[in-house]
Amino acid sequence: MVEPLIQSPEAAAGTAVLEPPAQPQVTPEASQASQASQASQAIAAQQTIVKGNGENQEQMLQNAIIAGNIPQIVMYAISHALNMSASDIHIEPEEKTIRIRYRIDGVLRHVIEYPINIHPAVVSRVKIMSNLKIDEQRIPQDGRTQVTTEDNRNIDLRVSSLPTVNGEKIVMRLQDKTQSIPDLPDLGLSGTTLEKMERFTKLPNGIILVTGPTGSGKTNTLYSTLSRLNQVGVNIMTFEDPVEYQMDGLNQSQMHPEIEYNFARGLRTALRQDPDIIMVGEIRDQETIEIAIRAALTGHLVLSTIHTNSAVGTLTRITDMGVKPFLITSSIRGIISQRLVRKICEYCKEEYTPEPEVAEEIKKELVNAPKTDLDHKLLENIKLYKGKGCDKCNNLGYKGRIGVFEILEMDRDIAGLVL
Repeated sequence: MVEPLIQSPEAAAGTAVLEPPAQPQVTPEASQASQASQASQAIAAQQTIVKGNGENQEQMLQNAIIAGNIPQIVMYAISHALNMSASDIHIEPEEKTIRIRYRIDGVLRHVIEYPINIHPAVVSRVKIMSNLKIDEQRIPQDGRTQVTTEDNRNIDLRVSSLPTVNGEKIVMRLQDKTQSIPDLPDLGLSGTTLEKMERFTKLPNGIILVTGPTGSGKTNTLYSTLSRLNQVGVNIMTFEDPVEYQMDGLNQSQMHPEIEYNFARGLRTALRQDPDIIMVGEIRDQETIEIAIRAALTGHLVLSTIHTNSAVGTLTRITDMGVKPFLITSSIRGIISQRLVRKICEYCKEEYTPEPEVAEEIKKELVNAPKTDLDHKLLENIKLYKGKGCDKCNNLGYKGRIGVFEILEMDRDIAGLVL
């Protein structure tokens, strides 16, 4: 018998929870109330132990679905997603079935489906894990919980439920709380972009903004920057929603918009806390940017994110918020725009020769690159690689992601254009 990948509270007590695959599915006549009761009784309040070295996890998940074992369906889905290096789990109701998809390296991948009649119990299980109301199905809800892997890694789960025409959709974001903060070069910064970023970390005051779409790694860039600034003689305060990583030496504050504790209020409070460096999770409105500018002009270094499509577009966005141009040029020191791109799997990559027109386009782009970043040997013999797929990358050809950065430094030329 294959050892279960996930040890649920029932398994810890010595009770078998994974029934044989030959068992029939849950009958369609089972009521939502009894299914919710089953999920409630099976749950342990916050901690669930997940084993990460099982084999054939997708088959285990399929067996749990056939058995109609609600706790195991949820647990195997989490375990399988972790071993696939997924960032999100999507449990989506359709008209006749429920599908589970994982977001792996930024791309959604279909994994498995299960019968629609057991979906209410699955939703109830997830809701109880994350302290959500199981009887509220009319409005979206947000919650969080933690699971612990066999090797004592704490995995944070941020859960979001959304009512749809076919039932409630669940999205779980997975985050390894024990993962170390990468250094700036590990993010993909190199050459002149790394030099500019290192200059930003040595500034005594001003605003540094990181921009990009959701899921582009902005928070990681901020934490990597803070890890360099984190010293005994510096008072660093952060205002986040949510606090994604806990770092020693930082005074981290969780926002609670439901009681009017937002970024603007946190920033206002920070100015009375004798800070040297302030990190704000996101600049969303005029009030927040105005307080951030005030903090920068009074001798503080402020780090934050903002949602725009480019570094230059950030200046337009701030202007549209009602900030005067002279305040922008006197407070903002730099803007980092970034994207995450998939990396070709190192284990199955193979060289190929591009089409002549493609090679010519690449040469044109390389010629325009900064001279300090350009290896002229690349222009002589362009080599491209692609992944053919292997066990290491789950036959995707890609494994992991790396950042691509654009950095705008507020120099005299840029300031002149803004003014």
